[in-house]
Amino acid sequence: MRDTSKLLLLTALALLFCGIYLFHDLNGSFDYALPRRGVKVFAMVLTAVSIAYATVVFQTITHNRILTPSIMGLDSLYMLLQTVLVFFLGSTHITIINKQLNFALSTVAMVVFAFLFYRFLFRKGNRPIYFLLLVGIILGTFFGSISTFLQVLIDPNEFQVIQDRMFASFNNVNGDLVWTSVAVVSILLIFAWRQNTYLDVLSLGRDTAINLGVDYDALVKRMLILVAVLISVATALVGPITFFGLIVANLAYQFFSSYKHSIVIAGSVLISIIALTGGQWVVERVFTFSTTLSVIINFVGGIYFIYLLLKESRSA
Repeated sequence: MRDTSKLLLLTALALLFCGIYLFHDLNGSFDYALPRRGVKVFAMVLTAVSIAYATVVFQTITHNRILTPSIMGLDSLYMLLQTVLVFFLGSTHITIINKQLNFALSTVAMVVFAFLFYRFLFRKGNRPIYFLLLVGIILGTFFGSISTFLQVLIDPNEFQVIQDRMFASFNNVNGDLVWTSVAVVSILLIFAWRQNTYLDVLSLGRDTAINLGVDYDALVKRMLILVAVLISVATALVGPITFFGLIVANLAYQFFSSYKHSIVIAGSVLISIIALTGGQWVVERVFTFSTTLSVIINFVGGIYFIYLLLKESRSA
C-alpha cells in the first residue's frame, strides 16, 4: 500500500473514532452532551497534534527514536510547579482553583524554563546535543526529587489535589483553555510546517546538513523551542503523558516507508487521534471510568519502550 493510501486510511479511521466518541449512545442529548463531548474531542486532537509533532521533531534532532521531549524535564517542572503552589499557597488558592490562571502560569513557567535552558547551554559555542539531554535528565530528576519531598510533608487532603494533576485527564477539560490552546498551537504549526523540508535534511546528520547549506545550530534552537512550547501547552492543558509520543512516533515510522517529515508527522498525528479518541471511548464505555487513559497509555508505553530497547540491542 502506498503512503498516500495509508494516510487516507488513517484519516478515515480518525474521523470514524471521533464520530463514535461524539455520537455513540447520545440518546438525543444534543444540547447537553454533544457540546461537552465536542470540547473533549478538540482537546484530544490538540494534544495529539502537539505531542506527535514535538516527538517526531525531537527524535529527528537527537537522531534517537526512543527519546521523547519529556527527557528535558518539562513534565517534572509542571509537577513541581503544582506541588509548590499547593504547598505554599494551599489547594483553595486562586492559582489552583482558577484553571485559566493555572494554565497560564504553567505554560509561561515551562516556556521560560525552556528559553533559559537552551540559551544557557548554547551560549558558549556549539555544545553536542547529548550534553543538552544529560542536563535535561539531571534537572528532571532534581525537580522530581523536590516535588516528592514536598508531597511527603503536605497535608493528605491537599495531596489529593496534586495527585489529580499527576495523570493526564480529558474528563474535566475547560472549554476556554481548549480554544486558547487551539489558537496558540495553530500559529505554531503554520510556522512549523514550513520547516519540514529542512527537517528532512536535518535527519541526514549535522555534517551533511551543513554541507547542504542548512544553518544547523539556528534551526536546532528554533525547533527545540518550538517543541518545548508545544509540550508545555499540551501538558498544561491535560497533564503529563510520558510514553504517548514514543508510541505514536515509532508506530508511524514502522507504518510508513517514506522518510519525509510531512508524511511521518501527518501519520503520527492521525495515529495519535485514533489512540486518544478510541482509548477515551474504551475508558468511558468499557471500564466505566474505573481507570484513566493516561494509566493505560503509560502501561502500554512502558512495555513498548522495553520492546524497542531489546530490538535496538539485538540490532547493535
